[in-house]
Amino acid sequence: MEQQPPRQSLTSPRWALIDSIRGFALAGILLVNSVDITEVSSRLATAGHLREPEPTRVILDLFVQTRFVPIFAFLFGMSFWFVLDSARRRAGSHRPWAVMLRRMLFLILIGAALALIYPGNILFEYGIIGLLALPVILLTPPIAVAILGGLTTVAALAFFGSGTPTLFGLILLGAGSAALGLPRALEKGGRAIALPFAVLLALAVPALFWQSTEPGDPRFTIGGAFGIIFAGLYVTGFALLWRTRLRRPLAAVFDPLGRMALSNYVGAAAIFFVLTRIIDFPSMPSMLPVVLASLAVIALQSVLSRLWLRTHSYGPIEWVWRAATWWKRPEGRRAEKDSTEQPAS
Repeated sequence: MEQQPPRQSLTSPRWALIDSIRGFALAGILLVNSVDITEVSSRLATAGHLREPEPTRVILDLFVQTRFVPIFAFLFGMSFWFVLDSARRRAGSHRPWAVMLRRMLFLILIGAALALIYPGNILFEYGIIGLLALPVILLTPPIAVAILGGLTTVAALAFFGSGTPTLFGLILLGAGSAALGLPRALEKGGRAIALPFAVLLALAVPALFWQSTEPGDPRFTIGGAFGIIFAGLYVTGFALLWRTRLRRPLAAVFDPLGRMALSNYVGAAAIFFVLTRIIDFPSMPSMLPVVLASLAVIALQSVLSRLWLRTHSYGPIEWVWRAATWWKRPEGRRAEKDSTEQPAS
């Protein structure tokens, strides 16, 4: 099958597969975030009315929880490298460190503002850890960045299982991998992707069985450490499907979500915050309504994002973020100028 070329720009290629994987990861994260925001079934659980694990929660714990955050963090590191590389190559007075400093500081402001309605959002931490990673990524050779990221990630998984401690290593690993050409390798597919997929699939089966024997939130059990296995499995599996007839429907659904990931992340949190003021989620006996509502929100955001991107180069919050990054007004409408670089997530 003919390979879909990356979307070209004036500065660097825009990898369609990376955008779609970002959208896929965002969808998984929104499924979990909606449960956290609504606190569904929490009142019944506290009262001791839920003695048996609910099937919906079991599915989320085994296949969603802790599986998509590593993907999102890794892609954040990739986008970090895309923007930093663009800053380095641009003509003019741009200083790369200043560009990334503004970018991370603005992300911190977005995260702090979003905390007013969703205290559990991760944007503030991304901004802080991005600042810590900046000198390493800026001053260290890419291969060293990737190795350091891998070692740091393994150490964080061993000691903490999952969560914020893993972000620093994943961001470094993503940035180093982007610099070393991983986006192109994913687009090409082939044995370089099929072999890791097979290995990860073989590891996922016993990991799934092991996790199923340990009750409790996978963020605080062995399930958190196993999340990285499933993250790799999902990414390589997605890349293999990208080389089949499923590429078009996958891109149709997830590409718009990925290109407007920040706007959609904030927008979904706002939607569920409003819903919590209308619906008594904590008293619901099942999480299924929230999961179905999440899927509906994801589908709606995919459609609205596609419509928006027909006439605009960036999502609304991405546009403001870009303005803060480069310290000038971006050309927002596609009639003026098409998208020119990878958006960070």
